[in-house]
Amino acid sequence: MSNAKVSDNKKFWQFVWRSWAIQASWNYERQMNMGFLYGIAPTLDRLYPNEKDPEQLAHKKEAYNRHMAFYNCTPQTSAFTLGLAASMEEQYAADRENFNPDTINAVKTSLMGPLSGIGDSFFQGTVRIIAFGLGIQLAQQGSILGPILAMLISFVPSFVVTWLCAKIGYTTGSKYLTNLQGGMMDKMMYVCGIVGLMVIGAMVASMVGLTTPIAFESTGLVLQDIIDTILPCAIDLAVVMGMYTLIKKKVSTGWLLLTCIVGGIVVNALGILI
Repeated sequence: MSNAKVSDNKKFWQFVWRSWAIQASWNYERQMNMGFLYGIAPTLDRLYPNEKDPEQLAHKKEAYNRHMAFYNCTPQTSAFTLGLAASMEEQYAADRENFNPDTINAVKTSLMGPLSGIGDSFFQGTVRIIAFGLGIQLAQQGSILGPILAMLISFVPSFVVTWLCAKIGYTTGSKYLTNLQGGMMDKMMYVCGIVGLMVIGAMVASMVGLTTPIAFESTGLVLQDIIDTILPCAIDLAVVMGMYTLIKKKVSTGWLLLTCIVGGIVVNALGILI
């Protein structure tokens, strides 16, 4: 493998620059997945350099396909995930018998929520507001320092955090993943799966927001109140599980979107859901 010829410092810089370009190919189906693949592609190319070797080519295709899974996270903190995933790919390439590759995407999924919460709050909700608040005040006074200061205050923390995330993610993975053997790796994957399901459950409860206006005038009962008493957000859960079933049946994204649009119009027109 040619991976040993590349310095860690060069790898860190690749994670930094490519994490900033992670939204360049953003899409509604899997969001930043192609950007993440772009970020980890140099690692995969180093691990499997010989495409004329059928075995290496198969492993490379497997790895590329693995990183086409759904991904969505703050670009700056994505450098941590890129570094960690790269170190896990190196570990998997070095020890296929004792390393479960499903763990790589499980770790990515478990990190998306926490890193997005921290990253978005810090960069979008704090740094950007402070930077442009100060910049606008100076600009209103006619000072050219306004936009310059705004860009500098935005850039410096972003650069520092992205670099540290890339370095810590990769070095932490390289240091500790070698100690995960057999059952320990399975336990890690199990925990990551639980965290991922918790994040998905929270997103369903907070982002779907479907209710029914159906009420029984004769008795004064409101159907939504009854449903909430039995299981809050039950309608949201039922719709999401219905879409999940369609996805498992390999229904295309186009048909899923059409089902949501037409179905939403119909049930709203009939007064079933709002």
